[in-house]
Amino acid sequence: MSGASHVATDLARVADALRARGGRLGEPLHMLVETGSTNDDAKAGARAGAPHGAVWIAESQTRGRGRQGRAWVSPMGESLLFSVLLRVSCAPARVPPLSLVCGLAVRDAVARALGERDGERALVKWPNDVVVRDRSGAGWRKVAGVLVESALAGAKVEHVVVGIGVNVHTRDFPEELAAIATSVAREAASPPDRAELLADVLASLERDVEQVAHRGLGAVHGRLAAHDALAGRAVEGDDGVLAGTACGIDPDGRLLVRRADGAIARVASGEVRLRVT
Repeated sequence: MSGASHVATDLARVADALRARGGRLGEPLHMLVETGSTNDDAKAGARAGAPHGAVWIAESQTRGRGRQGRAWVSPMGESLLFSVLLRVSCAPARVPPLSLVCGLAVRDAVARALGERDGERALVKWPNDVVVRDRSGAGWRKVAGVLVESALAGAKVEHVVVGIGVNVHTRDFPEELAAIATSVAREAASPPDRAELLADVLASLERDVEQVAHRGLGAVHGRLAAHDALAGRAVEGDDGVLAGTACGIDPDGRLLVRRADGAIARVASGEVRLRVT
């Protein structure tokens, strides 16, 4: 583990938590107090020959980003911010399913941190956000996001960098986020442990990623369907055209939306939100 000084106690024991699981992901582990973006660090590492499973983790990012270039707010010591390098050789069409399985891994880890048994509160919101259902069941708040970036070698994916940000210890959010964001600490009955969260995510990725990269979502599709935040909800797209009822995710990772005329739209990319009816 490199650069491990001046990090909080729950992150300082990450290496021990990973060793206890005995997996391949998380070696080598690059621990940083502050960086621009762990995804940028991982991409630079990939170009320099870093191996499958290398992880970059930081207490704070100055240029953290989510999908579509959005900034990821990350006060020092409050979030779990990391990127993992996956050297999987697969067709580019497998990248969207990989993104979903990464979101599912984060969802599972968050659910465990919340102490869930029925798994009804922590959900995956297509394409790769993780949300926690509010107590009323009518809405949710975002607790984590996933950013997947890939590099090609000819017609194959050479490597994938998975960037993950989880709101863990945050209690107070900026005004513009207070109504739409939450944290594990705000939702859990006991204090969360970032080392265990990270170990849980990496264990799930190790179990599922290569299988999805080579065979698609089939093996995890049932779990994904069981935790689909949009299923049965009225949704609309940012394009001003898409509108209907979300009715699942297909084996290629596309969101299925039933329009008012009964036709099924298969949405491969873009943003979808709940529609006010």
